[in-house]
Order: sequence, then C-alpha cells, then structure tokens
Amino acid sequence: MKVCIAEKPSVAREIAEVLGATKRMNGYIEGNGYQVTWTFGHLCTLKEPNDYSDNWKRWSLASLPMIPPRFGIKLISNPTYEQQFKTIEELMQNAEMVINCGDAGQEGELIQRWVMQKAGCKCPVYRLWISSLTEEAIREGFQHLKEQSDFTKLYEAGLSRAIGDWLLGMNATRLYTLRYGQNRQVLSIGRVQTPTLALIVNRQAEIDNFKPEPYWELKTVYRNTTFSATKGKFTKKEEGEAFLEIARQEDFTVTDISEKKGKEYAPRLFDLTSLQVECNKKFAFTADDTLKLIQSLYEKKVTTYPRVDTTFLSDDIYPKVPNTLSGLVDYADLTAPLLKAKIRKDKRVFDNSKVTDHHAIIPTGVPARNLTDNERKVYDLVARRFIAAFYPDCEISTTTVLGKVGKVDFKVTGKQILKPGWRVVFGAEQKDPDAELSDEEGVLPDFVKGESGPHKPTLGEKWTQPPKPYTEATLLRAMETAGKLVDNDELRDALKENGIGRPSTRAAIIETLFKRNYIRKERKNLFPTATGVELIGTIQEELLKSAELTGLWEKKLRQIERGTYEARTFLEELKQMVHQVVINVLSDQTGRTITIEQAAPEKPQSEKEPKEKKPRKPRAKKEKTASQPEEKNVPAKPICPICKKGSILRGKTAYGCSEYKSGCTFRMDYATYGEGLSDEELVKVISKQ
Repeated sequence: MKVCIAEKPSVAREIAEVLGATKRMNGYIEGNGYQVTWTFGHLCTLKEPNDYSDNWKRWSLASLPMIPPRFGIKLISNPTYEQQFKTIEELMQNAEMVINCGDAGQEGELIQRWVMQKAGCKCPVYRLWISSLTEEAIREGFQHLKEQSDFTKLYEAGLSRAIGDWLLGMNATRLYTLRYGQNRQVLSIGRVQTPTLALIVNRQAEIDNFKPEPYWELKTVYRNTTFSATKGKFTKKEEGEAFLEIARQEDFTVTDISEKKGKEYAPRLFDLTSLQVECNKKFAFTADDTLKLIQSLYEKKVTTYPRVDTTFLSDDIYPKVPNTLSGLVDYADLTAPLLKAKIRKDKRVFDNSKVTDHHAIIPTGVPARNLTDNERKVYDLVARRFIAAFYPDCEISTTTVLGKVGKVDFKVTGKQILKPGWRVVFGAEQKDPDAELSDEEGVLPDFVKGESGPHKPTLGEKWTQPPKPYTEATLLRAMETAGKLVDNDELRDALKENGIGRPSTRAAIIETLFKRNYIRKERKNLFPTATGVELIGTIQEELLKSAELTGLWEKKLRQIERGTYEARTFLEELKQMVHQVVINVLSDQTGRTITIEQAAPEKPQSEKEPKEKKPRKPRAKKEKTASQPEEKNVPAKPICPICKKGSILRGKTAYGCSEYKSGCTFRMDYATYGEGLSDEELVKVISKQ
C-alpha cells in the first residue's frame, strides 16, 4: 500500500477523494491502493528540559544554560494524538512507500518529518508539493511527486528554527524570570517575540520623548486654487510674516505651466503580510484573524496556499489565467473584457526569479460558495487584486503650475485621470491602500502663462507631530523590514530577507505579546504595558531585542533553506550567544526587578513553580519558551465551527451540530475521529480542522 500522510483530517479527505480512496477506517481512509492518514498539525515536539535531565526540572540559575548534547523529539501527551500516531506507525511499518502530503512549507515539512522519524519510517518517501487544494492541483501534484531528499534543506532550516527558539526561549525565559521576575510571573523571552516587543516599546519612547516644534506655512488662494510657497516651512514666525507682507503687496502671476503624462500600475498581488496589512486597515481584522480566514479559503479550495512572502507569479501560471478568470463567476462583468482579448503578461506580475516554493495568493477559479461574511471580504480583496493585475495601466496627466508674487514663488500640482484602466476594478476606492490622499491631488482650472490677478495669502501655524503608535498593520510591515520604514515595494522586497519572523508566524507572535500582557490595544493602536517597557529596559543584550540583529539570524535561516549556510554553524553561534547572555545577566549587580502589571482578569492561574511550555498548536507556530504557570480551567464546550452557534451533539454514527434543523451541515463521523471523545478532545480536534 501507498501511505499518504496529510496535516489534518479535512485535507486528507480531499486527497482521498481525488485518489479514489473511499473506505473509512479508524484513523485513515483506504482504497485504490492508497491509505490516506493524517496528523493534527504537530503530533511531535522537541523534548522539554526535564526530559533530558532531572536537574532541569526545577527552575534554577545554577542549571543555566541548558544545552542538550543532542536534541530529541517526543510525542505530545494527548490521548487523541497518541491513538492517531499509533495508527500512522502501523501503516508506515507495512507501507511500500510513503507520500508526505504535509503543508507545502517549512513548518509543514518539519511536522511530517518528525512524525515519520518517530514512527521509524524505513520505506521510500516522496513529497506532494501543491499550491492549492483543487482537484486539478492534487492530481497534477501526484503525477509529479518529488523526491523527499529535495526538501532536506527545508527541513534543516525548520529544525534549526525550532532548536534556536528552544535554546533562546527556554534559557532566557528562566534566566530573566528568576533574576528579575519577583517570583510572581514568568517573563517570557523569545527570539522573535522580544525584538517585536522592543519595536513597540521604542516607538512609545519616541512618542513620549517627542517635543513639538512650531512651524509656519505660507499659502495663497488664486482662482479658488491653493498654491504653496516653494520655500517650504518657516521655522521662525518673523521670517514667514516678512514673506506674507511681500505677498500682500502685489497680484499673483502665473509664470509657468507644465503637463506630464504618466502611468500608474495596478497594486501588487497579495503575499500573506500585505493581505494582513490590508485587512487590518480596511476591516480592523487582527493578523491572526486574517490568517485563519485565508487558511479557511485555501481549505475551501477558492484561494491558493496562503503562507507566502512573494507578490509574484511564476511563468507556468500564465496559461492557466483565462480559466481562473472564467471561474470568477461573481465578477463576470469585470473579467469579460479581459477574456475577449489576449491576457497581458507583465513583468510586475510574472517573475520566476521572485518565486521560490509558492507564488502570490490568488483565486483558484473555483466558484466561491458558502463563505462567511468575513471570508467573503477577504476573498473579494484577493479576487479584485488578481483581476486588476491584467487590466491596462491607469493613464494620468500631472499638471504643475508655478506662480510668483514679487520675489515669493508658489507652486501647485494637480492630477487628472485620463484612462482609469485597472481602477475600474476597485470602483471608487484608492489604488494603493498604503497611500494617503494628498491635498494637492485633483483637476486644476485652465491657467494661462502670464495671467495675473488678486489672491489671498495666509500664514498658517502648525506643529511637528510625533510618530504614530504602531497598529497591527504597521507592526507587520516593521517586522517584515526589521524595523525600517519603507514605502517602496522594490526596497521592501530586498529587506524581506532580513525580516523578523516568517509570514506564517508573525500573527502568532503578536498574539503571544497580548497573551503575556506585554502590549495592549486601544482602537487599532498598540501600546506597551509597564511590564513590557521594563522588560525591554532590563534586557541589555542587543541581540535579544534588536530587530536588525534578529533579522540577520532570520537571513541565516533562509540561507540554510537554500543550502548556502550550515545549520551546524547557526546552532553553534546560538549556543555561544546563550552562554554569553547567561554570563551577562548573572553578573548584573543592580538588583533591578520588573513591575508585573496584571492583565484584566481572565483565567485563574496557580502559583506553583513555573512549568514548561505546552505543545504548540498546528500552523500558528509560536516560539519555544518556558510557559506561564499551568492553568486549571473548566474545559471549553465544543461549538460548531461552521455556524458558530450550535453545540456538538453525539449521534449514532457521527458528531453533528444542534443547529442541523436550521441547515447547518457540520458532521464528523466516528469512523474517522473515533467515538466517545470528551468535550475537551472535541474542542482540540475541531480547532485543527
């Protein structure tokens, strides 16, 4: 038998259907020579400190740094996981070949490799590598299975990332908690988490320390058009008033008129970060909200693989564009003009050199049905960006009018759209969500060189403004560019190499900062708490909190993935760094402590000795840190993941939704998931679908 292992039950069902495997077994689906099984995201994790040494069970400064001679993995302690792993293990022992159908990315590779290693897989292994879950994509993927060895470097990069997070997170968290935490709360430190917090803390310090300065602007209104003095801002009021007095003495004269025709290009296709930025701006969705929504759209087969960091398509997508456009039936009025002629192929859209594992997020062409309101909003953004990419450029005319009053020069610029091109796809919306409206944009009256007349000059007082607090949108951009403020797309692409975190993990990092009560949100703005501010102030090691230096580590991880840097070297450097951090903190004689600002009451926490981090949830990979003290909670009741209203019922052959009479179609059969799951186990299984 050929054993296929997918990352979650829903994906396994899609693959099984395409392969013709229809017989439901306990933990897998069989048929047509295939056995299709699944994990629930992470079934295995790196061993925790107490798994290596009894001395590491207790939190003690004397035991630091903790550096295992060899890192090992273990099965996550969970009855459902253990049962599923046993099934996988039995299937692999008797398999003629295994096909790794895990998520086609670094984390997906790591998840499945760990399971195969733990199961002692000895047979040949192949890799299914696809960018969407449509039937066509799955069939094509199985026709072109890849050698598992082709992805060894990808696995090494994922493993290096996981070990790096363990080394830094486990050691630094214990170190700072024991040294500065007043025995009241775990002070969580992470390789990406802490520099991200530092970005927010440093921005708040800039705001708090900002001293507003006045300045003056000279403007005049001539023929209902506002002209600005070309001299710019006046830092002294007296100087501005002197120019104002001159401007009052004479009429305004138009000295020059120039017109320049140009083009505006359609906005780039989405990568995950730009989609999260757009959704935060437009709908106030968190980064985590957007990731969950686009993941759901991917699993519903209507959009392509979401965890991507490129805005380009590969050349092999071009022949498929007409079919994809034809499938966007809800946008037929926009796609019809494109389908009447040859589809344009633009270097700003298609560029093989800018695509590695996956291309930009685009629709698959499968009709989008049964979407929630929020899924529809995200899908609409993706669909319109895709359609706009093939429309003509927007043609504009920019007119610049120069004027003079005595020796004072003035200027105004106006823009006129000659042919809207791709703008029709967005209706009245702006072309660029990042762009701010300029008060100089708009159509100007017809001026004639040499004309003159009365005008109304004014000198306006203004004050310099402090930097704005981060929103999730601007924080995501800052993480992507290691804290550098960049508006230019090309420059941003170059800086992505040094960004902190990965597109797929940034949402989880931000959520972790909220969970640790290091940051809080007011409307859309993010602010550090007192604990967050003091933690960053206490950390003296720049490598722990510098976005730029952490970005260099991220670059090395990307180089490991490409095979241009050795994983062994990366980990040796990290071990040396951890040694140095421990020495530096232990030699701190200041006696500082960190204020523990309590979060709003949520769940009671025991005051026991801190325990290690619980297993990570699948996909939303968080950095490995020692966790907060273990929580004792009443198990959550399982809520239907489809309608979000009903509770889960136990029928004769399957779990179903209490809202089934209202049309809810949720169903989980016992053959696939097992009968008799507790509420707690049901919640976990549902969250991984």
